[in-house]
Amino acid sequence: MPSLDPRTDLDQIAATALPTDGLDARDAYMAVHDELMLDGNARMNLATFVTTWMEPEAERLMAEAFDKNSIDHDEYPATSRIDSRLSCMVASLFHAPGIDPDDPGTATGVSTIGSSEAVMLAGLALKWRWRAARKAAGKPADRPVLVLGSNVQVVWEKFCRYFDVEARYLPVEPGRYVITPEQVREAVDENTIGVVAILGTTFTGEYEDVAGVAEVLDGLAAGGGPDVPLHVDAASGGFVAPFLDPDLVWDFRIPRVKSINVSGHKYGLTYPGIGFAVWREREDLPEELIFHVNYLGGDMPTFTLNFSRPGNQIVGQYYNFLRLGTSGYTRIMTELRKDAVWLSGYIRDQLPAYTVISDGSALPVLALELSPDSPFTVFDVSHELRSFGWQVPAYTMPADAEQVAVLRIVLRHGFSSDLTRRFAEDLATVTRKLEVHGSVNSSAQHFAH
Repeated sequence: MPSLDPRTDLDQIAATALPTDGLDARDAYMAVHDELMLDGNARMNLATFVTTWMEPEAERLMAEAFDKNSIDHDEYPATSRIDSRLSCMVASLFHAPGIDPDDPGTATGVSTIGSSEAVMLAGLALKWRWRAARKAAGKPADRPVLVLGSNVQVVWEKFCRYFDVEARYLPVEPGRYVITPEQVREAVDENTIGVVAILGTTFTGEYEDVAGVAEVLDGLAAGGGPDVPLHVDAASGGFVAPFLDPDLVWDFRIPRVKSINVSGHKYGLTYPGIGFAVWREREDLPEELIFHVNYLGGDMPTFTLNFSRPGNQIVGQYYNFLRLGTSGYTRIMTELRKDAVWLSGYIRDQLPAYTVISDGSALPVLALELSPDSPFTVFDVSHELRSFGWQVPAYTMPADAEQVAVLRIVLRHGFSSDLTRRFAEDLATVTRKLEVHGSVNSSAQHFAH
């Protein structure tokens, strides 16, 4: 019997061009719904930092705001006011000076589409301030340099390439996956627009020594050297450290820190699509970067790379802040850290094949490596865990530590203690299978963040 040709014998939904005739609503829904069933289960995705669960009340509010364009302040004044309050809340959480809780205008900050846009805006502010200072001093301003670790998220590489800034990377090494104050001291010069320190690295979840870096920069400036501002990339840790480590000084309590970015859609617990960039004081955000438009009705100052964007993530983040408050965020982050530390202890005690690089005591994130003589790789473990539905990334460390390959496990809100125990059991099953049978997946690939 001849084989079926799917192009002629079976109905096919057009994939690369608009169909000649549309479908009715139910058929169109089912076509999309059925294809999406082939995606992985978001709750079992331990690769992502991004929120995969919110309360039904939050989802309902967000659905009610899908059609609101948050940039249109004149048409949607309530959404605009909420947006301003959010930036003020974040700036206050990070101890920005001069915040009046009754006046959101006392904060300098913007909501963004994730921390990536926030990084771009903060980087632009650093470049503009440096350039203005150089021109005022009659010095050339054609060689801006940003000092940062090779462990930064790829968005910083994008910023430097897109906006013509030289990236001066500080190397990590096996056993040390964060930058040190001593490295920063040797790297900065008069062309340095800023230094980036990370509160919760993508690779291991560790906090960098923000206070130590600031102290070095203070010493250089006091000794007649360059006066270099410090930016903190708190994309992952900005909504963890204030609640679990309130005595850790990393934010605007350090005068050298001029700007901070944070992701609302990571440990801010909101679905993807929101972040924040906040500045210490108004003078840290150059006025030249702010545009004023009036063609939507009223005067609207705007500092974004995007223009139109839905108001639903703004609404969802505001719901979280009201719903949880300080005590709620503290409770959730405490539970996540407890589960992460328990899991790292289980792995140390029960699965000696692994070495725990980071144990979840900073961010609720684990990084594991295998011994060089292991009969299998972390890429094998990642591959085998997929048979249980778990998505766990395996990847190599940044430049100068590329010989180290790790598994990273991210615990998030909605990932319960019961699921943590179930994952531990499945990891043990996979590990013991590989210890018996050896490597089963030779096509190891670098995990892209």
